[in-house]
Amino acid sequence: MPAEIRKTLLHVEDTLIEGGKAAKTPLKMIAAVAVIKNPWAGQGFVEDLRPAIHDCAPGLGEKLTAMILEAAGGGDKVEGYGKSAIVGVNGEVEHASALIHTLRFGNHFREAVGAKSYLAFTNTRGPANAPLQIPLMDKNDGGRRSHYLTIQLSVADAPGPDEIVIALGASIGGRPHHRIGDRYQDLKELGHDADNPAAV
Repeated sequence: MPAEIRKTLLHVEDTLIEGGKAAKTPLKMIAAVAVIKNPWAGQGFVEDLRPAIHDCAPGLGEKLTAMILEAAGGGDKVEGYGKSAIVGVNGEVEHASALIHTLRFGNHFREAVGAKSYLAFTNTRGPANAPLQIPLMDKNDGGRRSHYLTIQLSVADAPGPDEIVIALGASIGGRPHHRIGDRYQDLKELGHDADNPAAV
């Protein structure tokens, strides 16, 4: 059975001034959120989560990706991306993880925006109005620190005890006045090969 969605939310924020200084290019961050019934609610400890993952994750990934793309104006506009889930207090963190840590969920987003890097993530348990944090990173370059961002919001009435909040996040642009350099600069200064950080 597909996910039982109680409601969806779209969160869009534009940062125009940061640190008291106008942003040359405003940062837009977008979150697409779904509140669903936990498909394992009331079943006790479920050994095999895969059937419900296969039922629920693809539709959720498709729906939330479509919401992001509409708000962003297309997948090519998205620069940073990530995902998050909060399971209600009657569920397990494993339930939140199950629905977002599957290619059946994330690949909809990854392919739609033409990404190469992995989807940054958080998965937690909490009550209604628990903080939802969606970490972002550059969709193609995991060392591009300007796009290390976090979308923060909460849903006043979710997750209920037997619900899960599932979210995708995206950015158009990076931090307005980023000035800490990229990871590759540190690697070079520390004597590491940027293409093979483990080598000295």
